Order: sequence, then structure tokens, then C-alpha cells
Amino acid sequence: MAIRTVIMGAAGRDFHDFNVFFRANDDYDVVAFTAAQIPDIAGRAYPAELAGPLYPGGIPIVPESELPALIAEREVENVVFSYSDASHEDVMHRASLVNAAGADFVLLGWHHTALPAAKPVVAVCAVRTGAGKSQTTRRVAEILEEAGQRVAVVRHPMPYGDLNRQRLQRFATYDDLEAADCTIEEREEYEPHLARGRLVFAGVDYGEILEAAQAEADVIVWDGGNNDTPFYVPTLYIVVADPLRPGHEVRYHPGETNLRRADVVVLNKMDSAAPEGVAEVKANVAAVNPGAVVVEAESPVTAEDPEAIAGKKVLCVEDGPTLTHGEMSFGAAVVAARRAGAAELVDPRPYLVGSLRETFEAYPHIGALLPAMGYGDDMVADLEATINATPADVVVAGTPMDLGRLIKNNKPVVRVRYDLRVIGRPTLEEIVRGRLGL
Repeated sequence: MAIRTVIMGAAGRDFHDFNVFFRANDDYDVVAFTAAQIPDIAGRAYPAELAGPLYPGGIPIVPESELPALIAEREVENVVFSYSDASHEDVMHRASLVNAAGADFVLLGWHHTALPAAKPVVAVCAVRTGAGKSQTTRRVAEILEEAGQRVAVVRHPMPYGDLNRQRLQRFATYDDLEAADCTIEEREEYEPHLARGRLVFAGVDYGEILEAAQAEADVIVWDGGNNDTPFYVPTLYIVVADPLRPGHEVRYHPGETNLRRADVVVLNKMDSAAPEGVAEVKANVAAVNPGAVVVEAESPVTAEDPEAIAGKKVLCVEDGPTLTHGEMSFGAAVVAARRAGAAELVDPRPYLVGSLRETFEAYPHIGALLPAMGYGDDMVADLEATINATPADVVVAGTPMDLGRLIKNNKPVVRVRYDLRVIGRPTLEEIVRGRLGL
């Protein structure tokens, strides 16, 4: 009989693991996905059109809290953990829960889940959410383009809408974002590439996405999400580490896997990290992956109009995932506001609307900042209402997207930008060109 299986996920890695390992595998019967981390994922289904002929009715997606009952009711034998940025302790708590319910706890390896490409792949991953993948990915793409290569960026999945419609997505213009009803999280990742005239692919079926991307590019840049491992076998494996969170590189799953497999470790945020944090990360890299090349880098923060911040009461809006499951208590907006001489960072918590109250209950460490949460129209409306209700003189936006494209502010917005700057040698340019023979 087929092994009854549940896949624990967060609308990303879980779907990919199903597609490449379980979809056409009649040794297994996937009875459900469970959902965590991302709001409003549970309650829908993985559609039959994507699930394939073994699953003509599709596959239900249920809250992770229902997992023990699900194991008992469906006599589940295997539970596959398929999401990212969970501490090793949290992963093993889930393993204990699953084992206590009578099922096996499974972590699929990269050899079952990373697809081979016909074109070179440069993968940019990280040890934690918010380490600096985005600016590293942008710099890698620039290096390749300066070398005359056509680049396609393939972004880690964020399919929070109609899964059939999101099966394969190609973005070349801002109009494509509008047509796809992209969430704030998607826009944060796509807009900086589109502003540079760069193609971005994403979606649900990364086999189909790979075929489409490599048909239009000389090199694929894998733009990882959270601290997940790449979906494609990399020609060059770059992993970003964060000395502002020293020790996390060996305490989170699957970030430690990334660290152990990396060809290059980019030690980011050297301009803001304490020397002892830098030393701890370097020691951990040397201990688990002594063959990796370490590149030191900064991510300098610049405000478009620092004079508009000086002496003002400021509301800092930051990248959502960095503050939530990334567990950071500040981001680029806070750095820029303090540097520009803001008189006060206004606490938005008394003015939170709707779903944002739930976000702060789930992640109380956020403090006096506002994460740019917006996984759907209702959440975008809550964000807009909260920003407009908070008594600040100016909004400092550390999110990479243009907030003005989605929400109507009743106060001026100063955008903050950050790009990767490598310190010393070796440089990313030397490494990328050398590995790809450019």
C-alpha cells in the first residue's frame, strides 16, 4: 500500500517537494499539506491540475495545529517537514510531536529536491531571513550582465493566491505585477530587479519555471527565500551570513545546510556588526565548512531625503519577513532614521488595525516598528489604515518596494535603499567570473 504522508509547509518548499518527489510517485499517498508561518494559507487546496493524475480531487491544506488529529484519523505514516527558517529546537519539537503521534518524521535531502539545469545557475541563499540575500542577488546579476550575460532571476516561491494562475509567472514590467495581483512580499523582491530591466520568474511548478527561464537566459540566478536551500543544482553556491545574529548560522534549519554546502559565504553587514559577532560567525564557518571562500561585505543604508527625517517624529516601516520569522528587531528604516537625526521613532502598536494586531501578538519582539505585511487586499488595507492612524510626521520605508504603488499615505514617505558593497578581496566579481569562465 502507498505510504500515507503529510507535508508540513508554508506555501513554498512544501509544494516544490511534492512536485518533484511525490507527485508522480505511487509509493506515497499525500493526504494533506499543513500550513504555518503565512496567514490565510490553510483552508484552501492544492488543486488537482497541479497535483496530477494520482490526486484527481486535489490535496487539502489544513492548519498545522490539526496535525496530531490528522495523523490519527488518516493513519498517517510519514510527515515531511518542508519549510524554512525554523530553529533546530523548533524542528525537533515538531519531530517529537509527530513521533508521539506514531508517524515518522522526514527531512528530504537536496538530491531529491534540486533540479538540474541546462544553463549555469548561481544560487544566492542565506543562513537566516533578513541576512541580505536581495542585495547580494542584485549584485550577482549586475556582475553577470556586465560580463554580457542574459540573466533570468528565479525567485523562491510566494504563491499566496490562485495556485493554478500562479503555476508559472514571468515578470518583465510593473504592469506584470499589477496583472498578477502581487502581494507586498512579492513586490519587495521583484520591483528592484524590474527597475533594472531584469526578468524575474516565480510560481509553483519549478520544473516548468526552469524550462521557461533557461530558454531566455544565459545564466539563471536563484534568489532564495528565508534560509531555504536552492531548488536548482547550483554551479556556484553563495550563502549570506549575518554577524548581527552570530551563532544563528548553526542553529536554524535549513540555514546550516546552506552553510555546510556553500562555495562562498558572504559575511554581510560588516559596517554595523560588533567585532565579537564577526569573529563568532567566522569561527563557525571555519568549523563546519573550512573550504568555503569568505567574502566580507557591507550593506550601506541611504535615505532618499534625509533632511525630511531630521528632527521629525518618524514611523519606521520595515520588510515584513525580516521582522517576523526572521526575528530581527530593527531594519534599514531604523538605521536610516537614527542616522538622519529623527527626533522620535513613533510606536505604531496603539494604532494597529485588523490583522496587524495578530501579527504583533505572534511576534511581540517587533516592538516600535511596523512590518510591511500584505499577503492579501485585506492586509494591505490594514497596513494603510495603521500607517495613516499613527501620529508621525513622516514614514521611513525600509521595504524594497514602493509603498506608494499600493497604499494611499496621508503623510510623506522617505524611501531607504541598500546595496551590497564588498570589502577587500576576493570580490564577488572575481569569484563569479572565475567559476563561470567569463
